[in-house]
Amino acid sequence: MEKLMKPAEYAKELGISRQAVYAKIKRGILQSKSVEGKLYIVVDNDKIPKETKTMQNTTGKPKQKSTNIEEYKALLDAKDETIAVLKETVLDLKESNNQISTTLRGEIDLLKDAFYEMRTLYAHQLEHKKQESIEELLNQDEVEKVQEEVIEIFTDEEEQKEKWIGIKKFFKIYNITKEKTQEKLTKRLKKAYKKGDKRLIKIEDKLKINLNKNYEDILD
Repeated sequence: MEKLMKPAEYAKELGISRQAVYAKIKRGILQSKSVEGKLYIVVDNDKIPKETKTMQNTTGKPKQKSTNIEEYKALLDAKDETIAVLKETVLDLKESNNQISTTLRGEIDLLKDAFYEMRTLYAHQLEHKKQESIEELLNQDEVEKVQEEVIEIFTDEEEQKEKWIGIKKFFKIYNITKEKTQEKLTKRLKKAYKKGDKRLIKIEDKLKINLNKNYEDILD
């Protein structure tokens, strides 16, 4: 009588791995059937090998029957099939890895070529833009405009000669963000002011710093 068994159940019944069961299905040794999307093994109850059977001796006591040699052979064959399936899987994985590595190397080479082409093209465009900029500057109207801007700069030079800012803005301009560094520099600025440093003044009791001066000695 035929019945349906799950691969795991069939493997447990025979004492073999599920990989060996799937290998038997793949090679056509076992008949399988899909029911509602699930795989089942079609087996005959009378043909399912049993590891042990009990029988009665002359005294009426149960006696263990020796395992059939053919069953051992079937188990060994199943193990061999499992090993063969694993070897094939390893070979497939190696081949897939080699293909992936080859593909990646090809993609990397393409990206490198594209990068070099883009950099060369950008360099040509930049050189062209520089040339255009020089030609525009040589234009008389542009030259006159530049001259007017220079005159305005010199006219306002005296007004812009001294530009006083607060300590917070000073730190922001010099990109000083760490609190410990700010505290240390604040002490140095105050000390310089007390010593009569002309780069520092106090307006409404707040320390002001001349932005147009150099402060490397304090920032160092």
